[in-house]
Amino acid sequence: MQTASKKVIRGWAMYDWANSVYNLVITTTFFPIYFIAVTREQFGGDTVTFLGLKFVNTSLYDYAIAAAYLFIALLYPVLTSIADTRGNKKAFMKFFCYMGAIGCGLLYLFNGSNLWLGIICLMMASMGFVGSVVFYNAFLPEIAAPEDRDRVSAKGFSYGYIGSVILQIIGFILVLLLTDKMLASRITFLLVGLWWASFAQITFAVLPETKSTGKIGVNIISESFSAMKVVYQEIKKLPVLKNFLRSFFFYSMGVQTVMLAASIFGAKLLNLPSTKLIITIVLIQLVAIPGAIWMSKLSERFGNLRVLIGIVLFWILICLAAYYTAYYKEQGGNPEFGFYGLAIGVGLVMGGIQSLSRSTYSKLMPETKDTASYFSYYDFTEKLAIVIGMFSFGLIEEATGSMKNSVLSLIVFFVLGLVWLIKAQSLKRKA
Repeated sequence: MQTASKKVIRGWAMYDWANSVYNLVITTTFFPIYFIAVTREQFGGDTVTFLGLKFVNTSLYDYAIAAAYLFIALLYPVLTSIADTRGNKKAFMKFFCYMGAIGCGLLYLFNGSNLWLGIICLMMASMGFVGSVVFYNAFLPEIAAPEDRDRVSAKGFSYGYIGSVILQIIGFILVLLLTDKMLASRITFLLVGLWWASFAQITFAVLPETKSTGKIGVNIISESFSAMKVVYQEIKKLPVLKNFLRSFFFYSMGVQTVMLAASIFGAKLLNLPSTKLIITIVLIQLVAIPGAIWMSKLSERFGNLRVLIGIVLFWILICLAAYYTAYYKEQGGNPEFGFYGLAIGVGLVMGGIQSLSRSTYSKLMPETKDTASYFSYYDFTEKLAIVIGMFSFGLIEEATGSMKNSVLSLIVFFVLGLVWLIKAQSLKRKA
């Protein structure tokens, strides 16, 4: 196949520009900081009451995201099977895009006293994000030839980092200019929803309409899980892909949890001011842009799996450094500059591991028209990993009383991922 025109590639990448503001503003900086602040003010501490039960505020945040990701992951087989058989990937992508954008915008109304609204809107935003991304990813093998997928995938992540940093800076300016810092954050949530829905129109205008595979059955549910079973059976016959997915499952538990919990780690455990946290996250995004491109270049020279092995080893070092940083803080030290160093390290490999994982899967999967079903399997693997990672992170904090123990536990996930990656590389070398 031939890679699509530059217009289509840019249009596809613009969805990363559109939806990455959710990842940065809602799950990484402004909302976690805002959530901790308003719940502390409303409940007089870090213990909150929700649905008649008491939770640590940050653990409730972790559980809400885990629940949202689990719900969408369970829907993936049905949604993507319908999209493949009926040829309406773009329609489903639009639906989830608008769900996420509305969820982000409605967070403007959350002020701490209506905790239920904040949790519902956070879950809507999360479900919209992960629901639309599976269809977005499924377009990659349809618009890019195998030899171009690393480059095109990295282009998408680069666009995402640039776009999200721009809105992040706008939100930061609002925080500096407005006396009411909480209002500044709420306005930023509203801007995220508008940004996401508006820039997505560029993507929707240029992405090709997909055709039905002609395998339309009567029972949608059984048809959907049959499609996933077919994908599973095919993957079992491909040992390199099978072991890569096992690795991806485990290291995604660590990577995604670090990315989703980084700001609450800095805000709660290290007690860093919100302005410094926001600047730090912007720094991560700026470093991630050349990081994603650099990892793409390295993969051309050394191969995807070898580069991923090196990246996972680096993530293990990041977790060890984060644990030591938190321990140093508990001993009365000032780990602020150590946290900035961690941020730079995370930024260097954050975009690279996501971009390379996506393009590696697209190159290892067999030629097929059922791309949404195959990427459903990929995204189901990732989202289930996030559910386990976030739930474990919150549970360990509640059980041990310290988030630093949650960070240390992530090393187990990375080590397991590393073992399967090495096996995949060994099988690939023998093939």
